[in-house]
Amino acid sequence: MDAVEVSGQAWRDQVRQRGTVEQDRVALARLIEYDADPFEVELYELAADPRTLLIDRAQRRRAGQHERHVRRLKDRGRRADR
Repeated sequence: MDAVEVSGQAWRDQVRQRGTVEQDRVALARLIEYDADPFEVELYELAADPRTLLIDRAQRRRAGQHERHVRRLKDRGRRADR
């Protein structure tokens, strides 16, 4: 693997491992109900922003598509070796 592939794989791993923005939004909403700290409110507003939701979904979708693509390429390689 070259440096670009390693960097891309690290990004995809990070995207797949982190929680979703929807999960963050729900957790922050619970915090705000308990204690409406201005910083928590700001984080909630960021997590509830439709653009943030779209970006998170797009990143997750792209990471998943790439994983499926790599898996299909490996499967084709195994079939060709037979």
